[in-house]
Amino acid sequence: MTDASNATPPTEAPSLNVLAQYVKDLSFENPNAPNSLAPQPEGPQITINVNVGAQPLSATEFEVELKITAQAGGAAESVLFNVELLYAGLFRIQNVPEQHLHPFVLIECPRLLFPFARAILADATRNGGFPPLMLDPIDFVALYQQNAAQTAAAGAVN
Repeated sequence: MTDASNATPPTEAPSLNVLAQYVKDLSFENPNAPNSLAPQPEGPQITINVNVGAQPLSATEFEVELKITAQAGGAAESVLFNVELLYAGLFRIQNVPEQHLHPFVLIECPRLLFPFARAILADATRNGGFPPLMLDPIDFVALYQQNAAQTAAAGAVN
């Protein structure tokens, strides 16, 4: 027989709910059209940048933004296209310990947003006259660790 007064209450499992997903900003530029649409002797150099940001809206709700920019080509006169996407989601996160909340928000939430952002970028480049830009999967754990290291280094310098 157990003493119910000494039993610890069961903890609820962590939960993550996607309340909304939306495009906050989408820009596609084809500055050298129609010349940029001519067959290229070799594949263009494509530069891709990814950044994640988040802001709390309440104790359990967060807006998470995934910003992806891509440029194909090189110098301004040889740019084939520029595309910039700011894709966001509204998330409800419950029962995640406070010490794990920051990495949880900046890793798990963008991981859920990424496939949708990837499809939007592929459609935008295809609709701009180019082959669809198919981004490789992103390691959001490594991105989080890289940003944390940069923040720590910047804090040590100041």
